[in-house]
Amino acid sequence: MGELYRRLEAYGKSDVYPFHMPGHKRNGEAVKGPLAAAYGLDITEIDGFDNLHQAEGILRREQERAAALYGAGSSYYLVNGSTCGILSAVFSVTRQGDRVLMARNCHKSVYHAAYLRELKTAYVYPGVTEGWAEFGIAGAVDPEAVAAALRDIPDCAAVILTSPTYEGVVSDVGKIADIVHSHGIPLIVDEAHGAHFGFHGAYPAGSVRLGADLVIHSVHKTLPAMTQTALVHWSHNSSRGRDADRKHGVGTDDGALADRRRLERYLAVFQTSSPSYVLMASVSGCMDMVEKEGRKRLDRLLGYRRGLEEAVKKCRYVKIPEVGSAIRQDPCKLVIGVADGRMTGRELYDILLEKYHLQMEMAAEGYVLAIVTMMDGPECWKRLADALMEIDAGLRQGCGTAAVQRADMGGHRTGGAWMPEAEAVMPIAEAYDAAQEEIRMEDAAGRISAGFLNLYPPGIPLAAPGERLDGEIMETLLDYVRQRLHVQGIIDGKIRVVKEQGKNMETNGNEEGKQILTGKRCRKKIRKGSRKVI
Repeated sequence: MGELYRRLEAYGKSDVYPFHMPGHKRNGEAVKGPLAAAYGLDITEIDGFDNLHQAEGILRREQERAAALYGAGSSYYLVNGSTCGILSAVFSVTRQGDRVLMARNCHKSVYHAAYLRELKTAYVYPGVTEGWAEFGIAGAVDPEAVAAALRDIPDCAAVILTSPTYEGVVSDVGKIADIVHSHGIPLIVDEAHGAHFGFHGAYPAGSVRLGADLVIHSVHKTLPAMTQTALVHWSHNSSRGRDADRKHGVGTDDGALADRRRLERYLAVFQTSSPSYVLMASVSGCMDMVEKEGRKRLDRLLGYRRGLEEAVKKCRYVKIPEVGSAIRQDPCKLVIGVADGRMTGRELYDILLEKYHLQMEMAAEGYVLAIVTMMDGPECWKRLADALMEIDAGLRQGCGTAAVQRADMGGHRTGGAWMPEAEAVMPIAEAYDAAQEEIRMEDAAGRISAGFLNLYPPGIPLAAPGERLDGEIMETLLDYVRQRLHVQGIIDGKIRVVKEQGKNMETNGNEEGKQILTGKRCRKKIRKGSRKVI
């Protein structure tokens, strides 16, 4: 185990009595059972255990080890999840009201940063990946799309990218970093799902070494650390183009595009002042395992995955989309779909859980997502392969149900959700803080969203505050609700919209509002228009 864990264990066994927080006094009687042991390690910032917000001892050494593993100038432990790192990163490279370019499939925490910072947002959309379109999976962000967008945004303060995506699709961060740096601005990469990158040649390289200025990792997602643990990395990259300091007013003392001191200040704002030493010890142990056994365990994972893929190739309907030459995908993300519309993602998710007791990470419209890691053993792979082959055999015998598949709607796919190029009527912050009202989904077309509407997971907004909820968006949301997908922002069939005065709320004062109906008329519209029934 890591140094921090060993120190905590030794302290827990000592005769030092805690006349300090936390109130359980290292006594697990309140919970008993397996959780009680963790109480013996749960302390606060006491003598000999450093302070996360001004690390000078053991925590500084632990963070320096993480920086060395990932190739960063500085790395910081996070116990408030990647969300804390994303908020701190965005705030550190922007001023209030700045304009940023962000991938539309960014996590909702990036949008929350835009709201809090009152940022003006421009979007670059991920492409469509050949061979994956049947399952509605977004591709990578094209570097040329970033270059084109930046040519049209002379006042852009930063670029924010998600790589890998929830399904493991990786963008060319190296090329994008070169383009972004040529404009004298920093690149933030939300690499939450890629904390294991760079430790094995068959896996994608990490964004820190590819030139990103600020990179965020959720070490609990694909590495053996406890939930809520994360890292944010800072790199000393300098401008390759215009002077970012003069241009955007976010100056640095050492010429770096991202200011390390500003990052540290915002970490103090967004991160708890009482960090959990149990969580930090799990990061320490995780880094220890990655350093000593990471390559061997990641290599073993590849062997298990190849065996599963060979088994599934015998299936007629159950499919694992193949990774072609135009896509780089993380082997830890296992996308499983059913071809020819024989089963929706939700149906596959439910049968895997209810019949085979296999809990998937996510159900999307046309597939399920499984996360596999270096900690999975051979038995779990065999159980999944056996289940998928048995499901496929049932489908071959005609036991599947027909599913609605989405045809080409002229939008984009992100995180399993169809993503329109929505009309932004007002800035996110203005809409989020505007007078609001709740209305029925069936009455919302044409109105301006007052909140975030997204499938969760993965938490990528289908509509953001300030965007108009057009007919296609509302049809899509109704579809998701019918499929029992988890849509955040819809409660009891209602949506929050910006309040309008003097409007007929039954039709929202517009003709488009009259077109969104439920029941037979809505289903008829789906069949005639933007859906295909298989």
